[in-house]
Amino acid sequence: MSEIGYFLSSEEHTPSALVDQARQAEEAGFRSVWISDHYHPWTDKQGQASFVWSVIGAIAATTGLRLTTGVTCPTVRIHPAVMAQAAATAAMMMPGRFQFGVGSGENLNEHILGDHWPPTDGRLEMLEEAVEVMRSLWEGHSVTHRGRHYHVENARIYSRPDAPVPVYVSGFGPKATRLAARIGDGYCSTAPDAGMVSLYRETGGRGPAQGGMKVCWAADEASAKKTAHTLWAHLAVPGELTQELPAPAHFEQVSALVTEDQVAEKIVCGPDPERHVEMIRAYLDAGFDEVYVNQVGGDQAGFFEFYRRELVPRLS
Repeated sequence: MSEIGYFLSSEEHTPSALVDQARQAEEAGFRSVWISDHYHPWTDKQGQASFVWSVIGAIAATTGLRLTTGVTCPTVRIHPAVMAQAAATAAMMMPGRFQFGVGSGENLNEHILGDHWPPTDGRLEMLEEAVEVMRSLWEGHSVTHRGRHYHVENARIYSRPDAPVPVYVSGFGPKATRLAARIGDGYCSTAPDAGMVSLYRETGGRGPAQGGMKVCWAADEASAKKTAHTLWAHLAVPGELTQELPAPAHFEQVSALVTEDQVAEKIVCGPDPERHVEMIRAYLDAGFDEVYVNQVGGDQAGFFEFYRRELVPRLS
């Protein structure tokens, strides 16, 4: 049976607010959450970007939720040997409830140490090697690795779960989706693209497909559209810019070209439950096994009440 989870936005909310939202989500009936992993927010208007591993620890200690990082880039700003230790610790704190969602990243977050930002093929090659390194370390023996992109010298992870950490791989295009099918224990995306889910399955993907989506519930549609446009206008920008732009200021600049109506094509805005259900079902119909819904803006409590009252009966 398909599962509906909640999507925690590290770009919009403080660490403590994220932990509180996880608790509220569990009280509202959600059993699982996604949480984004950023060094920078997309825009200054969003305003937050906490160290996700600290937040995950607090969520592990205060809820019984399943959690997937949506997603972490384990290739540039943090070495995969360190990411392997972080994920192993999270999996120990959430036994059977932690999935490590990974992707090839965005320049926005990965340029901060002055490293070269590779083209797509190079990033996917790095991601594949990073997953290889992490899985070797999760076996618990001493690892020495001399690869094309990463070196590891006599490293061993002592604190690790009994079972290997499940790795879910993000894919928006055919190359990344094929990589997810080849090396992933699951697949992640933020678009209701049936073609990509089918490609994942047809090329060998056997694990769950997870989809993330955004909504902006409010008592009136106009205020919801304004909030969504203020915070997430860049979602309506086409092409590969979101992977290539290096700073929140650049996302602010490109967002100035986007209208409220364009954002409303990407984000369901307003109080009509049928429109919210229609978007969730678009992901389910595309083949996703799990759909994670993020409420844009500050009225999280209002959304959770709306979810309990209006969406659960329609989705049951």
